[in-house]
Amino acid sequence: MASSRGGAPGRSVTARPWFPWAAWAVAAIVVLGLAFAVQWRASGERLTAARLTFIDTVGYQSPPAVSPRGVDGSGRAVTLPYAPQPEWEPSVDASPQRIATRATWYALAVPPLPDDGRQLYVYIPRWKSDGSLAIYADGRLVHQSHANLQWNGSNQPIWFALPRTDASHPPRTLDIRLQHVRGIGGAFSSVWIGNYRQLAPRYYTREIFQVGLPAFSVIAFLATGVFALFVWFSRRDEPIYALFFLMSAACFLRMLHTFVGVHPLIVSDAWFGWITVNSLFWMGVTLHLFMVQLHRTRHPALTRVLLANTLAWTIATLPGLLDPTLIAAPIYINVLVLGMVVALNGLRHSLKAGSRFALWLAIWSLVTVVIGVYDLALQQNLVNIESVFLTNFTGVGLTLLCWYIMFRRYVEALETATRAKADLARRLAQREAELTASHARLREVEGRELLNQERQRLMQDMHDGLGSTLVGALRAFESDRAADLDAVGILRGCIDDLKLTIDSMEPVETDLLLLLATLRFRLQPRLEAAGVKLVWDAGEAPPLAWLDQRHALHILRILQEAIANILKHAGAREVTVAVRHEGERVLVRVRDDGRGFDPTLPSRGRGLANQRRRAEAIGAILAWEPSSRGSSLALALPVEKPPRPVS
Repeated sequence: MASSRGGAPGRSVTARPWFPWAAWAVAAIVVLGLAFAVQWRASGERLTAARLTFIDTVGYQSPPAVSPRGVDGSGRAVTLPYAPQPEWEPSVDASPQRIATRATWYALAVPPLPDDGRQLYVYIPRWKSDGSLAIYADGRLVHQSHANLQWNGSNQPIWFALPRTDASHPPRTLDIRLQHVRGIGGAFSSVWIGNYRQLAPRYYTREIFQVGLPAFSVIAFLATGVFALFVWFSRRDEPIYALFFLMSAACFLRMLHTFVGVHPLIVSDAWFGWITVNSLFWMGVTLHLFMVQLHRTRHPALTRVLLANTLAWTIATLPGLLDPTLIAAPIYINVLVLGMVVALNGLRHSLKAGSRFALWLAIWSLVTVVIGVYDLALQQNLVNIESVFLTNFTGVGLTLLCWYIMFRRYVEALETATRAKADLARRLAQREAELTASHARLREVEGRELLNQERQRLMQDMHDGLGSTLVGALRAFESDRAADLDAVGILRGCIDDLKLTIDSMEPVETDLLLLLATLRFRLQPRLEAAGVKLVWDAGEAPPLAWLDQRHALHILRILQEAIANILKHAGAREVTVAVRHEGERVLVRVRDDGRGFDPTLPSRGRGLANQRRRAEAIGAILAWEPSSRGSSLALALPVEKPPRPVS
């Protein structure tokens, strides 16, 4: 979905109201206030005083069923939470059974608790260590971890019920055993003990914010990323959708360790650590490329540096080579430096391009880098380990921000499509109006042209027919033969020509028989006056789609000329007009019983030539058939449209 402005893909089209942002801010403040209120009102007994002892071991061993003697009273006093400084390069071994480990014991004295028979629970906000965990109450094992050794769900708070029997009483001591890699791990928070109503608010509040919220957001992020991937499959020219999916996948892989590990993983510690640590580099690269798509300013040099650095760490920390979990500190410093570079580069280009979406991502990246420094301090036990990793919440913010960016791009694309649709409708309406006006003008011109053609046709026909007859009669009357002329016959012929012209203007609607009936109506009185009998033998005739006023006049003239020749020259007593449908033609025959003639002999008049010309004009065939008595004219009319235009 293209942005509304090509030069600045994230620029707002219209001013956005501030109210939704204020509503979100108020909602966040209310939720945080409720969380702090729940924590403040919760109670329970907090244990912070402990005795610390440790035993160096090799490999990992199952915890004993009871705590050994000497761990409860010996050792030095420490205050929980306690977090020793990890070594930057701890000694490692390829085999977990030969690695240098340490069993760290914390012995806690439990103050007297009410022995009222209610179920007691133990709540531990955080145990920050690789390896295994075992907890003993009055020397008996009551809880232990049973997951992977490195990625063991230590980010998740511990909550379990103490064993309860008919002879059980509140414990007097709690012993905690951590077996971890020597040089790292062994950190432990304070311990809470109490009944359900006292501890449940503390546990569930921390569980929601430390585990549930990041887990929900990153899973939802990945789901929308998969949707974006399918969008990209149909819009390959917009790589931002593929980058959105890759960023959501990288974020999911990075956040996976925050909500899994309590149970055994489906992959080894080596591969899970490789994915968890290197996914930070993958997120940085995809975030950089995503911002490039927003502000439309490429930076090939920075892109190559990011890709080279990511590829180097991805290969160097493959299982069997460097262990990314044990050298996480220098890797995270490298990530923070590159993250700062990506954020500042995105900030500069987004300001230059005026892309507010890229600007928001750049600012959030800067916030994440600053918070990442705090999380690095927490990872190195430089701050209170009961704190939470804040980058989990910046991940939630990244999810919401990316959702909003894609939502705004979708809305702006809809707005652009709506404007384009409205503009197209306006242009179509304008074009339609222009075409309508043009069509009206063309129809007006066509009407005038048809009117002019019809006038010319009538003028020519009256000139050739009625006009010619009148001119011939005038010349005859002016000559010495005026006394011998049939003035009445000449005038009747002129009147017949005029009526024939008028009849040809009537609509015949492809009906040949109707046209011939009109001719019969006009000529029969004249034939009867001349003592000639008219025999009408009209059969069935199909409609002629090509028959219009111009064609009708040609047919009438041909037949009129034939009847006129019979009256003038044949001396016939009977004229037969027959109509038959024969194949692809309709045959009209005019026969008489008078004196015949040879059509092949030269003729002094132009009647026969005019008949042939008119027949050719309508695509018909005119022929004089041999007859034993009189003459016979055959006019073969095509049923379909004439093969050549009418002249």
